[in-house]
Amino acid sequence: MLDVATIPDDIGYYLAGFTDGEGSFNVSFRPRSDYVFPWKVSLCFNVSQRERAILEVLQTHLACGTMRQRADGVWYYEVNNLVDLIQNVIPFFKRFGFLSNKKRRDFAKFVELASLLQTGRHLTQEGVVEVLRIRLEMNDGGKRRYLDDDILKRFENPQRPYARRPRNRAMIWSDLHGDMQSTAEMVVPLPFNEQE
Repeated sequence: MLDVATIPDDIGYYLAGFTDGEGSFNVSFRPRSDYVFPWKVSLCFNVSQRERAILEVLQTHLACGTMRQRADGVWYYEVNNLVDLIQNVIPFFKRFGFLSNKKRRDFAKFVELASLLQTGRHLTQEGVVEVLRIRLEMNDGGKRRYLDDDILKRFENPQRPYARRPRNRAMIWSDLHGDMQSTAEMVVPLPFNEQE
């Protein structure tokens, strides 16, 4: 667990200010065909920047998270682990805070979501409805890979691991990371000898 009291004020407030402009707090839904529950709900804190050095300082002082680089040279620092978010990221930003109303609002909603996930309420349909309600008030609506109706519809007819594959097609699942954290779906033809 991060001891935020040990972080120097000048570093903490600088990193909080940098995050106020460049960071984001997100909740994502990924469809799951290998679980009885149709969605995996995840939280992510991330900051992107062309220069890696400042993100390394953030990673060092939060004592968690990973770094990755996109093909266009932009670096991402991200924390997806719920325990790290609750024990490190949230206490850090509770101490150092944000100046912008938008980031303060998004962070407050993120803290609310972390509490909901920590109790496991997101593993029920009612909990997912609550997550969707909170998500609606974050990031000014933001870009959503899955609309609320799409998410709720999957509870009516969730895909099951034993469901029959469509004829002449196979599913390939690819896990993406960070702000693109969702499952991409592609359909490809099966080899001739596997076709029905």
